[in-house]
Amino acid sequence: MSAQDDDGPLQARHKPPSNLERPRELVIACAPLRSNVNLSRILRTAGCCGVERVIACGAVKVVDKIARDAATTVHVEVHRTLLPQLARLRADGFRLAALEQAENSVSLHHYAFERRTALILGNEREGLDADVLRQVHDIVEIPVYGLPYAYNVATAAAMAMYEYCRQFPRG
Repeated sequence: MSAQDDDGPLQARHKPPSNLERPRELVIACAPLRSNVNLSRILRTAGCCGVERVIACGAVKVVDKIARDAATTVHVEVHRTLLPQLARLRADGFRLAALEQAENSVSLHHYAFERRTALILGNEREGLDADVLRQVHDIVEIPVYGLPYAYNVATAAAMAMYEYCRQFPRG
């Protein structure tokens, strides 16, 4: 839907979404987050990536103005704690991949997602605790090249979701 005139290309905003050949089998599972803004940004990215399911733990409030259409198109499951949800995801055949800085982590640059993956996100300040890390199959880390020492959780989630979509571009 982009056009070009004598001044160059014209912007083509709000193009229809790309079609997926099959639904995404990526689930986002969040430990209790401190910021509803971060959760809402994660939802917006999930919506853009075609991710249909987000598990959010703790006190959850979606800010519609930030999440935009994803507030109504992404299914958000709210639970008190994360560990029982990880056990359910594992039993349902999901590969549990924690996004965390940890010993023996794999760089996102080299991580091969399985199609059926649950991406586990930690709290902004505390990350993921040892009990959670013991339950996951893989720990994936995004390299940081300057300060601060880690990306914002919503930014890191967006980077990881986009990498999953790059690996599975058609769903």
